[in-house]
Amino acid sequence: MTTRVSNKGEIVLPAELRTRDRIEPGQEFEVERLGFGKYRLVRRNKPVNNGMVEWLLACPEKGFFVALESETTDAL
Repeated sequence: MTTRVSNKGEIVLPAELRTRDRIEPGQEFEVERLGFGKYRLVRRNKPVNNGMVEWLLACPEKGFFVALESETTDAL
């Protein structure tokens, strides 16, 4: 597969790779220069619980999970 660098310096990953690896808009990558003309692109891992609340809220059994408002320790 090939891609090009845009006028803005952006590189577009081909749709086949984005689909295969479930790459979504906004995901972050680290770019490492290995040598002249050689680079490595590595997707940064999301925090372990990232998306967990949305997943629980999508549960087909309604009322299974209810998000609580955050509490602070200011009153202690």
